[in-house]
Amino acid sequence: MLTLAVFLLCASSCVSASAKGAAAGPRLNNNQLYKFSYTTDFLLDKPRRSKEGGTGYKISSNVDVNLVWRDPSNKDDQLIQLAISNWRIEPLSHRSEKKNVLHGSTTESVLGKTKLAALTKPFLVHLRNGKVKAFYSYWSEPATIKNLKRGLASLLQVQLNTGKVIENDVSGRCTVEYRAVKGQVTRTKNLEMCKTAETGFTTHSKALGVSRKSSSITVFTLEDGFIRSAVAEETHSVTVNARRTAAAKVVSRQTLKLVGTEAGPLEASGKDAAGVVKSIDAKLAAVGIVAEKVKSQCKGCPSLFEHWQTEQKQLEPASLSKTTAPRSFLALIQSIRKSSKDEILKVLKSASKTSLPQVVDAVTSSQTPASLDAILEFLNFTDAKGLILQERFLYACGFASHPNDRMLQALLDINNGKIGSKDIKESMVIIMGALVHKLCQKGECNSPTVVKVKKLILGGPDSTKDESEVQMYLLALKNSLLTEAIPVFIKYAESEVGAYNTIALTALQRYDVKLLTNEVKQTVNRVYHQNRRIYEKNVRAAAADVILSSNPSYMEVKNLLLSIGHLPREMNKYMLSKIQDILRFQMPASKVVQQAMKDMISHNYDRFAKVGSSSAFSGFMARSADVTSTYSLDILYSGSGILRRSNMNIFGACKGAMLHGLQVAIEAQGLESLIAATADEGEADLESFAGMSALLFDVQLRPVTFFKGYSDLMSKMFSMSGEPINVVKGLILLLDHSEVIQLQSGLKASAEFQGGLAIDISGGMEISLWYRESKTSVNNRGALVVTGNITVDMDFLRAGVEVSFETEAALDFITTVQFSEYPFLVCMQMDKATFPFSEHLTSYESLSSGKSVESKKGRKQLVPGSEFPLHQENSNMCKKVFDSSW
Repeated sequence: MLTLAVFLLCASSCVSASAKGAAAGPRLNNNQLYKFSYTTDFLLDKPRRSKEGGTGYKISSNVDVNLVWRDPSNKDDQLIQLAISNWRIEPLSHRSEKKNVLHGSTTESVLGKTKLAALTKPFLVHLRNGKVKAFYSYWSEPATIKNLKRGLASLLQVQLNTGKVIENDVSGRCTVEYRAVKGQVTRTKNLEMCKTAETGFTTHSKALGVSRKSSSITVFTLEDGFIRSAVAEETHSVTVNARRTAAAKVVSRQTLKLVGTEAGPLEASGKDAAGVVKSIDAKLAAVGIVAEKVKSQCKGCPSLFEHWQTEQKQLEPASLSKTTAPRSFLALIQSIRKSSKDEILKVLKSASKTSLPQVVDAVTSSQTPASLDAILEFLNFTDAKGLILQERFLYACGFASHPNDRMLQALLDINNGKIGSKDIKESMVIIMGALVHKLCQKGECNSPTVVKVKKLILGGPDSTKDESEVQMYLLALKNSLLTEAIPVFIKYAESEVGAYNTIALTALQRYDVKLLTNEVKQTVNRVYHQNRRIYEKNVRAAAADVILSSNPSYMEVKNLLLSIGHLPREMNKYMLSKIQDILRFQMPASKVVQQAMKDMISHNYDRFAKVGSSSAFSGFMARSADVTSTYSLDILYSGSGILRRSNMNIFGACKGAMLHGLQVAIEAQGLESLIAATADEGEADLESFAGMSALLFDVQLRPVTFFKGYSDLMSKMFSMSGEPINVVKGLILLLDHSEVIQLQSGLKASAEFQGGLAIDISGGMEISLWYRESKTSVNNRGALVVTGNITVDMDFLRAGVEVSFETEAALDFITTVQFSEYPFLVCMQMDKATFPFSEHLTSYESLSSGKSVESKKGRKQLVPGSEFPLHQENSNMCKKVFDSSW
């Protein structure tokens, strides 16, 4: 007990000595005025500084600091006054008169009398142990002015011992690390962890998103217990993941230097800091050290309706294949996001019939409460005639960059009401599945609305006997990627309806391999090997795809190899081509395939010499340091030479994330009667059918039917024009990132990165009984524009930089089959047309008076077109097809 008492006595005396001796933070002397020079600047540019130099400004002033009050019992509890004078602003680098927006201006003409008077009004800071406990200014002052003062006050915040702390300053509530060494303190702020009131949003997909890097370091030099100098530098860069050259940064610096001291006012007396402040000026208030929001007012900016009138021509259907369309689309979205519901409705009601679908795309993609209210009021889902606009709205919801619970609830409410079109009903449920997936990615899987929709789509397949409705719910579950849906897919993978089998199996292939349990693998293997019943060829092919893409075991691969030779003729060839493609393209399953092929029973000439026209091939579309893009083409024919399934896929890999950019699948069945041929095993009783299904940017869309039933087939045969049927057409907001970057100087930078895509995907199928030839085509047209802006808006002066790139492209996939003899001739062509590509860097500055300057630099190039390589066997067949056509 005595030992404990002695220890506590020693500890208390040490703490007391520390409080009386070593300072916790900088201390000011009484009756002394500290005179500082203060500069802060910012630079906006590309991460690797461009020759053009970007844009930036430097603010300079004098700052007088003096002690107002000190707690007699704690020398580190101080109230100090700061007064700014001789405030100046100038370009960061030398400009010609023509390019200098400030030329001929004075400080007063730039700031205005009110702001200048507010800026030069003294303010008070309560420091305790080197940390800002309170910031006193006037509520009536403009937010921009208060924030500039907060930036200066935050520069005085420093602790003199090494350690990591959480503290509040102009940047927010941040984790800060201090390192103190012989009269110098280095402060490193973890900007990634700073909590602020202003939150932004970003695209859910890493492959389509941006990366941000930030750093902040301040070096303090101290002398005689107070700050001699403080130099701070922070950098924020935002980069488009898919193209690292599309990046912008803001660099902000602050420098505070002591230039001298002189006699100052005497210390005031008082019990506490708040009481002293009140005695100095009753209007002074503790307004908080964290920066407040600044409402930017655009003087002379056009209204939404005026903006729409200037952009309308670029959004007509004839312009959708040009980059002007997505650029106008992005600009319109920015304008819509600042507009009210009534303003948006005015544009919707005034748009022409041809441009209205594009306006629906823009309004829905804006994703604001006002835009959602406007589009819901405008569309009438009970009217079947509005199918095009309704489906464009639904697809825009499916591609939404940052959907919320309210958007999903709106779709659920519409679904629970009367819907005029069956196609819209199907699209509605399918898109709700996509929204569930995106909301679950955001951590909102347990929100009441998501739970309701999950219950709807999970119970949907068993709640109806209607085949189209069952497919609708299965497609919704395929979009949702819910782990709870896996048992549903296991059940329907073995159902008696081929369409159910295909959807269930292709859905399972989209899941993370870790989620595919032994039960899943056993089910898929039973389907492929037909252990319980006979399945259609395309179902068995889909099952094989799942097996080979989900870390197959040695025995699974061996059994697949042993099945070759016992399959229908064309499926033998398809499976051989699939195995060879895995080996050639070095897919994950290639090692176990090589191991299984060492067994001569599995791998021999008889098995690997099967003839046919079906094929599977994968290749690279593009490879760069930023992104890798691959394509695959799988084609399965019936034994009679008519297409059974054609599947084209395009994938993109970026930043460790995989994006299923495009899938276009064409399926046909029951067409053997046209050429008096015998159907393959398990397919004799199939109804005549042909259709196309598309998956775009990880979102499954509603399938399109070319014809269904023999009578429909015959009417289409005689009326077939050869013109492709549109699958999806519109404008998509691919990339969407918005945030406010709070700079330590008190200024704010806003980062806005958007990517817009105008897309037109169509497909067709032609059959000529006279020439015994069939042709299928998938045509993809697109124009892409990506822009990235970082802007510093000081209210009185606005400066920014924009990086952008744009391109137009066309990709065609055509398959020609001549089935007059066996083996029939098949020629596949995948052509990429020559396309333009351009990059630009634009810097812009403007004053509140309206005066502005802009500088734009860029480069353009033509990327030569090409025909993507397929296997040599295809090249040989194409020569025969085109030779015979002459």
